[in-house]
Amino acid sequence: MVKDLNYELMNLALTDEETTALACLLSDTIDGDRFPLSPRIRTLTDILNKLRPEPAREPLPRRKNYAHRGRLSQKTAG
Repeated sequence: MVKDLNYELMNLALTDEETTALACLLSDTIDGDRFPLSPRIRTLTDILNKLRPEPAREPLPRRKNYAHRGRLSQKTAG
């Protein structure tokens, strides 16, 4: 692999049809691979995310902090 090229300047002028075809090919390759955490698949996943970014997710609500209720709050035997 050539490391001298500046890939940040590379711009692929793809049509919507070409982008969809490339995204489908990447998805099929990623889904069909036996090693989903391999460097190759991670690279393909990064490329797919650039072609078809995931929508932003809303942050999770804050966790509720419940006071610890030990044995004292339970009915005491008396």
